[in-house]
Amino acid sequence: MHGFSKKPTPVAGVMDAPLYVAGEHKLEGFDEPIILSANENPLGPSEQALAAYRAAGATLHRYPDGGASALRRAIAERHSLDADRIIIGAGSDELITLVTRAYAGVGDEVIYSKHGFAMYRINAIATGATPVAVEETDLRTDVDAVLASVGPQTKLIFIANPNNPTGSYLAQDDVRRLIEGLPPHVVCVLDAAYAEFVGRNDYESGAAFVEEFDNVLMLRTFSKIHGLAALRLGWGYGKPPVIDALNRLRGPFNVAAPALAAGVAAMQDGAHVETSRLHNDAWLPWLSAALTELGLEVAPSVGNFVIARFKDAETASAASAFLESKGIIARPMGGYHLPDYLRLTVGLEHECRKAVAALSEFLGHA
Repeated sequence: MHGFSKKPTPVAGVMDAPLYVAGEHKLEGFDEPIILSANENPLGPSEQALAAYRAAGATLHRYPDGGASALRRAIAERHSLDADRIIIGAGSDELITLVTRAYAGVGDEVIYSKHGFAMYRINAIATGATPVAVEETDLRTDVDAVLASVGPQTKLIFIANPNNPTGSYLAQDDVRRLIEGLPPHVVCVLDAAYAEFVGRNDYESGAAFVEEFDNVLMLRTFSKIHGLAALRLGWGYGKPPVIDALNRLRGPFNVAAPALAAGVAAMQDGAHVETSRLHNDAWLPWLSAALTELGLEVAPSVGNFVIARFKDAETASAASAFLESKGIIARPMGGYHLPDYLRLTVGLEHECRKAVAALSEFLGHA
């Protein structure tokens, strides 16, 4: 048995992949802490989605629809898309994993912006591919730098638009310039998890680019504005060959029936989406302005969160600990190469006000 390991050994890349660190939701000493760590919808899910979820409990002995037909139709109707080009995943996280497995492997390169979502790098490493983090300019994806990083080994590019955790976005013309500058075999993934929060006229979530180009995949999620983070539900939109490749890797029943039912109801409840958007439209600028008034450097954001810069990493860490002492959980940004920043989700009014008051006290403004 020479040449073989004496114990089971995972394939190349698996044990090199770092574990994803999620935002905290529990805090010792507080039964109901203010959770501003995970960019969740503070208004919760649609009542219609909750009702559909509960009703699905009566048929838990039945397998879910493996093709997610009803949900794909609901999404297609809501967004004027082709249902056959939609794929449903257990969160957009699963779809990030599937597209990485489908198009990248040992010897290939996966490009993403330096402060992009951590799962891009994690999945690249897990498949044996080489992750390539491209420097940003003013906390914004630099299209020219991304294009300059494309080489013979490049197979996949992830662009979070808007980007988490910076809150910045690329205008439609910039995204077009990026796609047009790519070799046609390189898949460009436009991760638009926060698309519903964007109110800019020059923004395009990605569907129009899917219609125009063969190498574009748009990803969306129910975890943010729809308030269904616990159910792990996401969707993607691409040309038939791309969707076919992902479906061949997807598990046959990858999304549970209650999640599918809740997703259909959420997609049909436009009023809840609008209420959630209006709440964010009011409190995102308030939170940004209030933190700026405290002397913090706040990056412009079009998402449902902001990142605030402290004088150094030690101060940011101390601020996070102080917030926790007040029952408030923020998200430290060290894992995103921004150790002097904290990210705060736009919460309910009293949550936003309490977070600002606590930081005011910490900074000596009280």
